[in-house]
Amino acid sequence: MSHSEQTNVSLASVDAGVGQASHELMQRKDRLVEPTAEERQLMLELLKVQLIECNHETFFDVGRGADATTDGLAKPELEASLKNLKALAAELGAEVLSLRTKVEKEGEVAEVLVRTCPAGDDFQDIRVAVVGNVDAGKSTLLGVLTHGELDNGRGLSRQHLFTHAHEAESGRTSSVSHDILGFSTSGEIVNRPGHDGKLDWVQICHDAAKVLTFIDLAGHERYLKTTVFGLTGHSPDFVMLMIGANAGIIGMTKEHLGLALALHKPVFVVITKIDMCPPNVLASTLKLLQKILKSPGCKKIPLLVKNEDDVIDSSKNFLSQRLCPIFQVSNVTGENLDLVKSFMNLLRPSKPADTEAPAVFQIDETFSVPGVGTVISGTTVCGTITGADTLLLGPDSTGAFQPVGIKGIHRRRMPVTAVRGGQAASFALKKVKRAAIRKGMVLVHPSVKPQAFWEFDAEVVILHHPTTITTKYQAMVHVGSVRQTAAILRMYGKDQLRTGDKARCRFRFVRYPEFLTEGARVVFREGRTKAVGTILRNIPQEEELAHGLTLSRVRAQAAAERMASSAGAPPPAAVTA
Repeated sequence: MSHSEQTNVSLASVDAGVGQASHELMQRKDRLVEPTAEERQLMLELLKVQLIECNHETFFDVGRGADATTDGLAKPELEASLKNLKALAAELGAEVLSLRTKVEKEGEVAEVLVRTCPAGDDFQDIRVAVVGNVDAGKSTLLGVLTHGELDNGRGLSRQHLFTHAHEAESGRTSSVSHDILGFSTSGEIVNRPGHDGKLDWVQICHDAAKVLTFIDLAGHERYLKTTVFGLTGHSPDFVMLMIGANAGIIGMTKEHLGLALALHKPVFVVITKIDMCPPNVLASTLKLLQKILKSPGCKKIPLLVKNEDDVIDSSKNFLSQRLCPIFQVSNVTGENLDLVKSFMNLLRPSKPADTEAPAVFQIDETFSVPGVGTVISGTTVCGTITGADTLLLGPDSTGAFQPVGIKGIHRRRMPVTAVRGGQAASFALKKVKRAAIRKGMVLVHPSVKPQAFWEFDAEVVILHHPTTITTKYQAMVHVGSVRQTAAILRMYGKDQLRTGDKARCRFRFVRYPEFLTEGARVVFREGRTKAVGTILRNIPQEEELAHGLTLSRVRAQAAAERMASSAGAPPPAAVTA
């Protein structure tokens, strides 16, 4: 949603409560110069609503009204307007950041960002998935951004991010690793590496109003399964696609871009290594990238970011998902890195999570911590969870949910008392063994009355397949943090599917039932991505096509049908539990 659309939504909300007067007031460019007590209260209500709807920070134009031909204020009026806006923001616990001043026909217009100051140890959590082909410089860029020191051209900065010894030796990421970048209310970076070069996450979260969590994913084709799980299970808000200027768009670059678009994630591109790339090669890479982004499959508007004005314009329109900013940086010389940091400071989630709904928490990692016990990490989909809550954990292999208590909650290694929708967190659980938990399980409030399903209907589009897909075809299904093999039991209205086909299909998990949400995005893959789609309906037990079948029985029945058909005999009856 663009800034103007957000403003219209906010205006509609306020108009419903305080009448037409607020709408008329916001059409005036001088509304903040010398407001009356009534006008001041109306603008306070508007700003409050806009901050809530825009995730605690919003863009605001001072000196711009309904008539674009009369935009602009004299300098004394502009200064008075900014002073009054800062006073309004202070009443709401927010600060005003000046972005730029533009000269219009009748004076100047100031574009500002109003950002809420977090209460206590709270902070805004934004997750950015980092994807791209192997050797594109993903880990190196994150090391430079989070630790504040340039690379030496041989991968020095990426050593801060590697989790395993073999990653440091090969220089290739094989797991999902995380690092954070904190911004204060005034937009300053608060990352301060210690004497050992490591970051104190607790201190960063304490000092920051906004924390960007980078989900560093693997670029090698061998680790595509891990990359897909990072894009689905870790619920990123944005995707940063990395491209090496010298290598161009090769390998898994298009694959990762297609995944991000299929999951409806806003994408921005960072081209690295421009210091070592010949100008003609860089121009060729940019030309091909722009061609791909403009193609019917992407339908993006590429914008080469060259200055701070481009950063502000792209930030305002980024959530529309039509715009795709392109940055050209060097991790060695530091060229244009300030533009990337400014853009990240202005990033904000597309919509606020529902914190009033019953709590749902999806699990993407499990740990066993000495002295603590079983610890799980993941993302709060909706609702609010406190340390005193008793939630249901499941589904297990039988589809059941068990009550569990919470011993402690951490956000980015910092102890907290509660976690709300849209935030990533870790929980220490009471009296639960790690072996009893797997990725894809959920913690839910008892009022949800959760159910696990073996089968579901989904509308899928086949992105790529070398031959044809028929019933009984099996591949890996990713739905959020769920990752399990599923078989196609039925195709509605079609006998087979090829590349580019769209159909409604019935899927069945082969190992255990899962907790699914209707409307969730599905990635259906075997090796490279095969299909993407949306869950239309969860199938209750009494309507299942293959009730009671396990993977081995499905295979046995399929083999029996093939033998019977080849011998000319009627097929055997379906196996039931």
